Amino acid sequence: MAPLLVAVVLSGVAACGSGDDKGKEKKADGKPTASAPKALTEAQLKAASFTDGEKVGSYTASEYTLGAPLGEDYTADPDTCQPLVSLAKGATGHDPAAEVNRQVDVPDEMAGLSVAVQLRSYANGEAAAVMKVLGTAGTRCAGGFTEERAIAKAKYLKVEPAKAPAFGDEAKAFRFTILDVKGKLKLYEYLTVVRSGSSTLSFRAEIIGTKDIGGVPEEVMKAQWEKFRAGSNTGA
Repeated sequence: MAPLLVAVVLSGVAACGSGDDKGKEKKADGKPTASAPKALTEAQLKAASFTDGEKVGSYTASEYTLGAPLGEDYTADPDTCQPLVSLAKGATGHDPAAEVNRQVDVPDEMAGLSVAVQLRSYANGEAAAVMKVLGTAGTRCAGGFTEERAIAKAKYLKVEPAKAPAFGDEAKAFRFTILDVKGKLKLYEYLTVVRSGSSTLSFRAEIIGTKDIGGVPEEVMKAQWEKFRAGSNTGA
């Protein structure tokens, strides 16, 4: 049994000394243990996410018309670095129970900043495990790796820690230096992932060009966090 799960089990046993087993799951030996937070459904994630056309400062949120970004077709070499490319199903060994994807950008700026906002929920406490795997990837892949797609490859030259927001139960942020497909220009992307209970909020910011945007826009992360928190507090 993993150390984190052991801690949860022990704390649950200590808390139920009164003998009240209501609301508790049964272990293999028949004894009660603390229940992990329930995974939010897709409908609940949608209620807590940006809506199509919602304004966030100078940005506008929209739904992806061609499926989710950075899906299962995006892989990494070595595969230890996969969580830095995508947290989609099959990426970490901890698949999300539900997922909602949004894009935030300035509609009139074709080459402007774009942020992929992805909300995912996990069962059995696996959201924390995903964050651990993500942190391991950030350390082991600091010297770079290759992102592989169906018809192209992208060379990540460097993975560096970036400033993470203070909200949520935990958060990790990274700055990527990427070589363009012609192997001449350096591009910069940022990834921030926040965990709240059994869910993660992922923000990936990029721009067409060599400008270093300095991080995921705080107003985007804050607005999504506040909406998620409000939705969660009302059952979303």
